Amino acid sequence: MRSPLNNPFTPGSDTVPEVWAGRVTQLTEWSQVVRPRLHAGLAERGRTILGEPGLGKSTLVRRIAAHATAAGDWATPQVRIPVGADPLKAVASAILRLADLAGLPAAREQRIAEALNRVRAVAASGISLSLDRQAGPEPYVALTELLVEIGVAARRAGRVVLVHVDEVQNIVDDRALSQLLISLGDAITVRVPTELPGGVVDELPLPVAVYLTGLPEFSERASSRNGATFARRFATTTLEPLSDDDLRFALSAFTRAGWEAADGAGGIGRIRMSADAAERIVSLSHGEPFLFQLAGERAWYAGTGETITLDDVRAGWEAARYEAAAHVERIFDRLPAKEQEFVRCMAELEPGKRTATGIARAMGYAHATNVGPFAQRLDTVRGIISRGRNYAFRHRALEAYLTTSWPNG
Repeated sequence: MRSPLNNPFTPGSDTVPEVWAGRVTQLTEWSQVVRPRLHAGLAERGRTILGEPGLGKSTLVRRIAAHATAAGDWATPQVRIPVGADPLKAVASAILRLADLAGLPAAREQRIAEALNRVRAVAASGISLSLDRQAGPEPYVALTELLVEIGVAARRAGRVVLVHVDEVQNIVDDRALSQLLISLGDAITVRVPTELPGGVVDELPLPVAVYLTGLPEFSERASSRNGATFARRFATTTLEPLSDDDLRFALSAFTRAGWEAADGAGGIGRIRMSADAAERIVSLSHGEPFLFQLAGERAWYAGTGETITLDDVRAGWEAARYEAAAHVERIFDRLPAKEQEFVRCMAELEPGKRTATGIARAMGYAHATNVGPFAQRLDTVRGIISRGRNYAFRHRALEAYLTTSWPNG
């Protein structure tokens, strides 16, 4: 009954997995804070969702976008920025799709036609348009102007606009980064005259939401280039691993009533999971959404019966453990040398001895202040450790990789 065609686990594909775990805070924030406030004509900052690879940043915002679309709102596709690419071109193309949703190409107003033409030029040439001042306003200004028109149309239609830009850490050109942040920031802070019930006219923000997703270091870079402006316009969240209870709850659909799946004969059956199999998937995942999806996917493929057993999880993980190890190794390897040394020395100490002084001495320093900058970045920027009287790992998969036989055990 289990087959590749009905497997609900999807690791690393940037699609929204059917078996969803956690992130209740961020999902609730969209449905109960961001969207209602924008609908009500209240100002709301953009959101920057950052985190190490595998924590589900992109899939989280794609789930939010799916909720928005289901409610009738207008959302861009996932605008992924390749390394060194011109972000204005990519965002311009996505905004033109929003303009289609808003019906702007059919509008008769001259200003809308001009705005569309300018953004079409940006989609073709990007930031290089800045070299030709006869082409009109700066590219980032053209994007803002069209987003404003889309926002006005959304207000009239009772919709919310959602723009999602992914892999923002890949924007290596400081000028392009600055222009993109200013353009999107201007669109979510601009106030336009709006007629309220009773004929009263007031200036209100537009119902435009912007979500940026990427690796943790983006926040430092954006703040250093745009300072207080970025902080005022975007609220930043650094994702952490999920709790084990989040993962258990996600698997409860299997362990209780069973997961509905096509049976291959035109009907619907149910796939169940034994309690010990579910607990094994939870323990192997260490709160990592990618590892959770990977373990679930391979356990599903390990058999064909109606119940996923502990043996299925073990057999599946045997095929997955090299990919799991490579995933965590990539996270560790991308740390700067001193941060790698800090994490390794911390891992080699017993949990009760993981103090700033103990780690500093293990690194060959006389004082805890010598390791302060490394610890601060690993905590506040990357979310890998937690500082305190005793330091602890927040990234539990990395801790397991460095201190146990995982993923082999």
